[in-house]
Amino acid sequence: MARIGVFVCWCGENIARTVDVVKVAEAMKSIQGVIVSLDYKYMCSDPGQKIIKEAIVNERLTGVVVALCSPLMHEKTFRTAAKEAGLNPFLLEVANIREHCSWVHEDKNEGTKKAIEITRSVVERVKQNHELQNITVPITNRALVIGGGIAGIQAALDIANGGHQVVMVERTPSIGGHMAGLSETFPTLDCSQCILTPRMVEVARHPNIKLYTYSEVESVHGFVGNFKVKIRKKARSVDINVCTGCGICQEKCPQKKIPSEFECGTGFRKAIYIPFPQAVPNKPVIDREHCTYFTKGKCKLCEKVCGPKAIRYDQVDEYVEEDVGAIVVATGYEVITSEKFPEYGAGRFKDVINGLQFERLASASGPTEGRIVRPSDGKEPETIVFIACAGSRDPAKGIPYCSKICCMYTAKHAMLYRHKIHHGKAYVFYMDIRSAGKGYDEFVRRAIEQDGALYVRGRVSRIYEKTVNGQKKLIVKGADTILNKAMEIEADMVVLATAVTPSPGAAQLAQKVGTPYNEYEFFSEAHPKLRPVESNTAGVFLAGSAQSPKDIPESVSDASAAASKVQILFSKKELERDPYVSVVNTDKCFGCFSCEAVCPYRAITREEIKNRKGEVVRMVAQINKGLCQGCGGCISICRAKACDLIGYTDEQIWAQIHSYPADPIDPTEENGHE
Repeated sequence: MARIGVFVCWCGENIARTVDVVKVAEAMKSIQGVIVSLDYKYMCSDPGQKIIKEAIVNERLTGVVVALCSPLMHEKTFRTAAKEAGLNPFLLEVANIREHCSWVHEDKNEGTKKAIEITRSVVERVKQNHELQNITVPITNRALVIGGGIAGIQAALDIANGGHQVVMVERTPSIGGHMAGLSETFPTLDCSQCILTPRMVEVARHPNIKLYTYSEVESVHGFVGNFKVKIRKKARSVDINVCTGCGICQEKCPQKKIPSEFECGTGFRKAIYIPFPQAVPNKPVIDREHCTYFTKGKCKLCEKVCGPKAIRYDQVDEYVEEDVGAIVVATGYEVITSEKFPEYGAGRFKDVINGLQFERLASASGPTEGRIVRPSDGKEPETIVFIACAGSRDPAKGIPYCSKICCMYTAKHAMLYRHKIHHGKAYVFYMDIRSAGKGYDEFVRRAIEQDGALYVRGRVSRIYEKTVNGQKKLIVKGADTILNKAMEIEADMVVLATAVTPSPGAAQLAQKVGTPYNEYEFFSEAHPKLRPVESNTAGVFLAGSAQSPKDIPESVSDASAAASKVQILFSKKELERDPYVSVVNTDKCFGCFSCEAVCPYRAITREEIKNRKGEVVRMVAQINKGLCQGCGGCISICRAKACDLIGYTDEQIWAQIHSYPADPIDPTEENGHE
């Protein structure tokens, strides 16, 4: 015999303003099996929880319904209270009469009617509940960090310093990411390399970190606490265990005019190269697309001059597997290229460049050793025009979102230019300035008021070349929307703050990891406020610009937050999770495996059914409880009705559906019935 207790919360005025909670509690007393029904102003408070606990003990309740706000808010709170009172926590259910009722109704009678119906349906459901136990999953206390930029470095070091093993995978020959290529960083203008390089070295030397550079994640299988990751180590054509990093091979290589990825096309490298002097590992890689030996079968000069004999032309891609319990995705970002802006002459005019290219010109380690010069002729630009929001917040370019960092690095660029070329003029065209960060607005004001950058609120419509007094100039046509007049500036160089996009291959990686991404291919967080560094796939965490455009401080904060989530996961030998997973009745299953096709979590496995002779007579579906997230997709597709979801069984759902009487309770009547 069911003995149900119902507890209705006022939630201050959140519920009580449009729901007569007293009448809801009274109406529940007429339902068969309800032993006690009470209302209280704040049921989630300590006194409210005490009322529930005492009722469980004194009334020997077999089920509890609390009618209040969304179960996302306080379900765990009340289930913990039920457990403390000796009741299985899964015999308690939440009826949402706030978000689903009071917040969407103005008429109190209508709100009260609906609250009664919602609560009654949950009472009937809880009668069908069974005692459940949490699922326990063993945990491999090793983490995978995908991406070797500042976010990946911070996450790896935090996890490793917490005493756990870390596997780091970086697709380029060195860790460091875009931060390694910056000249100075806002808002402090400190040297990027000075603050980043020590951390790069720490990653390489840390005993708890295994580093795979020039490598990519090939596949990910398994579930939270038990991922099996396949990594492809791309052939470097150099044995880094033998190589000493002396650099003689680079000096002697005859291929000199290959555009450098690190220099963003503003400088060149050899066919065998180290990306930049502070690279980690500081070992070269052979670019097979441009190496004379690989393209023509000749040369081998690097092999001849290599003292340690580290050159390996026959080296092939190698595949390794690593077992990890958690994954941190820190794949970073790219910027769209200047060629995407034909209206600005990009791709045709050498002196129209993007922000990352300007960083390399301004950097002391760059191709011009920190001298800001025109790419076309190597002369100092007397006038530079910086164009913010180049592609960002522009649906026509397919990027309606804000790239977030552009306002700040454009101010930094104008400042650096004025510091190096004191007599130069810097114009900044902007839509509006977004400088929300500690010291950020002050930094922008400094660029305008102290360093003399001329900010123009408006858009640039066109850029074209014109010869003025025997010199080629870029004519920038725009509008000043504050003065309401057209402008035309004769510039020597134009710098586009081009839009930030996800790292190439982000969508493919998301599919391998099994976590969602948005329409722009940024990884999606589980909840923007409450779970900002978690993905919807248990055990997969997000850091930095893999999730959205972010600056260095925010990326570092994200990385440390993700690392703390990993260490929380690793704090126990076994992981406990809710028992709401699918089950398969193998007697009904006839092995069509439609469920396998629709399962987004790869939780469906195939199991052999054998006869007494050990012969396989058929195949059936089975659920991996560690992987299943209880989405119910398999249930909706199963033609044999062999799948069911624990906690949301057919009996429970039908009980809710059939809970509504032909003669509903009318809260306007004195006795609840006509």
